[in-house]
Amino acid sequence: MHVGGLQLYERPEDAGPDFVRELFERATSSDDEVMPLFAKHPYRSVRTAGQLFWKEDEQFDIEHHVRHNALPSPGRVRELLDLCSRLHSTRLDWERPLWEAHLIEGLADGRVAMYTKIHHGLVDGISAMRLMQSTLSTNPDERDMAAPWAKRAIRGRAKPETETPMTDAARTLASVPGDALRTALGVTAEAAGMPGALIKTLSKGMRNETSTMSMHTPRTMFNRNITSARRFAAQDWEIERIRAVGKATGATINDIVLAMCGGAIRAYLLEHDALPDTPLVAMVPVGLKAKESHIPSAEGGNAVGAIMARLGTDHTDPAERLKAVKKSMKDGKDALKSLTPVQILAMSAIGQAPAMLGPALRMQGIIKSPYNLIISNVPGPKTTHYWNGAKLVGNYPLSIPINGMALNITCTSYDGNMGFGITGCRRTVPHLQRLLTFLEDELSALEKAAGI
Repeated sequence: MHVGGLQLYERPEDAGPDFVRELFERATSSDDEVMPLFAKHPYRSVRTAGQLFWKEDEQFDIEHHVRHNALPSPGRVRELLDLCSRLHSTRLDWERPLWEAHLIEGLADGRVAMYTKIHHGLVDGISAMRLMQSTLSTNPDERDMAAPWAKRAIRGRAKPETETPMTDAARTLASVPGDALRTALGVTAEAAGMPGALIKTLSKGMRNETSTMSMHTPRTMFNRNITSARRFAAQDWEIERIRAVGKATGATINDIVLAMCGGAIRAYLLEHDALPDTPLVAMVPVGLKAKESHIPSAEGGNAVGAIMARLGTDHTDPAERLKAVKKSMKDGKDALKSLTPVQILAMSAIGQAPAMLGPALRMQGIIKSPYNLIISNVPGPKTTHYWNGAKLVGNYPLSIPINGMALNITCTSYDGNMGFGITGCRRTVPHLQRLLTFLEDELSALEKAAGI
């Protein structure tokens, strides 16, 4: 359950031959105190009755968490992605704080990479993006900048909401939230409206209408038990290309991203003679303004929910596929708008329960998966950022495949580009990098269909 990120940097003009070594030495310096978020590990004992709590690591070793790597010749992006695939395959040690960072040199073009991974119980995608942005600078001349895990890294900048016992998104999207399920069973102040919300959601699911629940998900090659080995592929697309298609078709950027994924997955499954007759369903996290709740803490706030979106993989025409995606997302958002924030949380949790309970109870194949894969879009910085003079030129997320869900596609925007990060089980999703070619093919097809 760890999420990761790959950042690519161009060296500053004044960088010497030992630039990466110097970065590593500063990043592991004992002069910098580590943020509490990065200094605690999970802990359970008889005294805690088996419950997990966070505990400060009394023997914290920064050099265990921060490492210096170099790529083998010829130092292509391929070697970098292979390394990230292997690093993302290993589990984090629960005896230590649940994170790692790897400074990587050896790219033939001189760029420097940083791969990081951190348990989803500590940060979600948005929190991780805020943390990264808060430790970077828009000033290319700024030096002596701390590493993202150092306390002084966020001084003077907006502090991200990461130093909490458990992130909202971890509760909402990475597990079945106990609070939400208790809500659904009628324990909270909104219990009176919960049965109606549940009936409405179940009815939509039964009628194969988009909501937080899907009951018509086909079985695919992605929905099997997985191994521990991962494969990661990444690439950028210009946001302006995606926006232009959206403008010409009346669709959102997110709609176009989903249509690109739908077309790419269709082509990939056809190549493996594994395309089902009915459309694949993706769980899509969305943030939207829910109607006001009478719970004070939720009043006027943003709600984060999950839409089970149909990807139009049953359509051969890219234009028809986009129409299907667009309608599915609109129907899903309309369904969420009729609910309060707490009801959205509860219905989203119930809709995802089979995906989480299957692996937890070792009942994969018995409990039907409610969706085929996860596709998420995390907004990132809109302008160019730097770290100690090194220009950030690429930012790609790595996410979480689980048993019964072998493929995850996460996108993040940065400085005019949309970075796609595709993470999958190395065995269950063979030749995963082919999806990058199919994504480009689908965007070109959508441009043609839109008359661009």
